Amino acid sequence: MTNYIIKEQECGYLCRNGKFLRLLTAGKYTYPRVFGYTVEIIPMTGEVKTCGIPEEILMQDNNFASRVVKVVIPDECIAIRFVNKAYREVLTRAETLFWNVYEKNEFRLVDITQPCMEDTLPRIYMDLMPVKYYKKITIKDGEAGLLYYDMHFEKRLSTGTYYFWNYGREVTCKIFNMKIQQMDISGQEILTADKVGVRLNVVLNYAVTSPEKLVERVEGVASLLYTCAQLILREYVGRCRLDELLAGKEELSGIILEKMKEKQEEYCVKVTNVGIKDIILPGEIRDIMNTVLVAEKKAQANVIMRREEVASTRSLLNTAKLMEENKTLMRLKEMEYLEKICDKVGSITLNGGKSVLEQLSELTLGKEVSG
Repeated sequence: MTNYIIKEQECGYLCRNGKFLRLLTAGKYTYPRVFGYTVEIIPMTGEVKTCGIPEEILMQDNNFASRVVKVVIPDECIAIRFVNKAYREVLTRAETLFWNVYEKNEFRLVDITQPCMEDTLPRIYMDLMPVKYYKKITIKDGEAGLLYYDMHFEKRLSTGTYYFWNYGREVTCKIFNMKIQQMDISGQEILTADKVGVRLNVVLNYAVTSPEKLVERVEGVASLLYTCAQLILREYVGRCRLDELLAGKEELSGIILEKMKEKQEEYCVKVTNVGIKDIILPGEIRDIMNTVLVAEKKAQANVIMRREEVASTRSLLNTAKLMEENKTLMRLKEMEYLEKICDKVGSITLNGGKSVLEQLSELTLGKEVSG
């Protein structure tokens, strides 16, 4: 004899010689193994374990049938299982049995033939889905996405997060940056009209205007813009002499911009700005330009020095005329010089009957004459 104890939340399959007899619930049981009796004890929660007994046989037992619930999932659906009103898991198998005694099971079928998950599933459950069942597409600020079902354009996606089922139809998305982008056109070595080789660095700003047309017309818009700007630059610089090029740097930027705008509709972009960053000259040309610049600056300095000398002489002449015409001004000027002398003299000795001012004036005049 063999004793079997079945606890709460457990059950037992009573079999004899491999044949299912009935379902045993909580309690103590004794069966003689010698007569082929066996009891398989299993938990009565979650998915039903049949222990190799066909489901059809188990369902013929009323105790078993009343304690389980069966979910059947069509091919075009998946099911969300809720236990006691709380989300538990996603089910994909066609048929599954669950114990419905200590756990109250509820199932929600979700149609996955529609690619957009939001059409059939509340948003709160999307992040609970296993990643293998869906595709997540995120469109950031300043971007636009072109959505395709089975390589056929469906619609344009704006900023946001989108979820699509990985079932039935292939979902793809091409994302475009709609912000203003910068392109550097560097190291363009070009020969000017006077046979001087220069190297130019250009910067170009552009923005995509119509991604729908862009995918139909253009392959590699950045490389096309680069080549177009390069050809325009070579065409214009090749017709200019070096002096004209250096003097018309801003004009060159404007010409390239206008020429690029003629192509922007064809390329589905908007060119917002073109600028010449650098014009790099050969070493020997640069040395010559530096020599010319130094000579020009020296000449300008000489002109300024001569101008200042003339202004200073004119000022002295005007002062002399005023002093000649005005004796008081002459005396004031003498007193100014005397004040300067007295600042540097420690002691003064006076002789004769002349005044102090007259003797100092004679000393000053005598000093100036001897000097």
